[in-house]
Amino acid sequence: MISGRTRRRGAAALVAALLVAGCGSTTTPSGTGDQTRMFTNPVVRTDAPDPQAIRVADTWYLFHTNSGGRNVPALTSPDLVEWSDAGDALPELPGWADAGRTWAPEAIQFAPDRFLLYYTVADRSSGRQCVGRAVADRPLGPYRDDSTAALVCQAELGGSIDASPFRDADGSLWLLWKNDGNAIGVDTWLWSQRLSSDGLRLVGGPTKLLRQTEPWEGTLIEGPFFHRHDGKLYLFFAANAYDRADYAEGYAVCESPTGPCVKASENPILKANQAASGPGHASMVEQDGRTWLLYHAWPPGQEGSTDPGRQVWLDELTWPNGKPVVQGPTGTPQPRP
Repeated sequence: MISGRTRRRGAAALVAALLVAGCGSTTTPSGTGDQTRMFTNPVVRTDAPDPQAIRVADTWYLFHTNSGGRNVPALTSPDLVEWSDAGDALPELPGWADAGRTWAPEAIQFAPDRFLLYYTVADRSSGRQCVGRAVADRPLGPYRDDSTAALVCQAELGGSIDASPFRDADGSLWLLWKNDGNAIGVDTWLWSQRLSSDGLRLVGGPTKLLRQTEPWEGTLIEGPFFHRHDGKLYLFFAANAYDRADYAEGYAVCESPTGPCVKASENPILKANQAASGPGHASMVEQDGRTWLLYHAWPPGQEGSTDPGRQVWLDELTWPNGKPVVQGPTGTPQPRP
């Protein structure tokens, strides 16, 4: 998640002062006149890794990796640009988990009053990162995990992280994740498995989809999510070390949620430039017929820092000839969603 201060042409001294005062805040300051129809990345300026957002009614709800003493920090927004702190969506962890490494949460709505959150957490018995699930009757929670063990925990493969739920066009529910192979020096695979109709259990067996094979991916791929566009199923993923400028985003096309999947020759489709470093671990949102990528990135030269850390960026994704193209990282003013 990356840097970049908002630049306003012809701003009055008072407006400039307000912008300076707001540099450390979570939200992006609004402009005046035509500026209200523009925004400048990053849309979240604090450390908020691995962002994922869902829309419920007229509000967007964003969840990200633990920071500031919160297990699952949450933000809300009316427009994907102006974000406000909304507390901890998962204030209590289940008895089998330890605090401090609650990563990459993703939520999905099952009914007007039923939401599930899938998240990575430290499993006490195995000493590895594993995947849990929690339930709430509101999008902000509090989510509660009443399980007695992790939903997915491939301890022998380094653990299981980066869970992502997906509802396909036929109504079937699926879970994607990564085995944390780079933690123990083995391959990192992206896996999929069907979920039960209530989202609380896995059904059948898991399927291997992809592993690291390309030079740009380094020693790992991670952060998977599915997206179906014009009937075609796309599998997006991040690759390389998260704290390096080489971290980037790519995609594959899959025949079904169980594969087979073929990586795109044009990967990576989102990579570092002068505006942002190490962009990746994205999620996708749609609004008013447009597709947007939410992702984290570092300020160039500050990879691995905690202040400001990985900030949240928002850039449009288009589909020329059925291929996803990201317009970014964009550090200059652009039209709002």
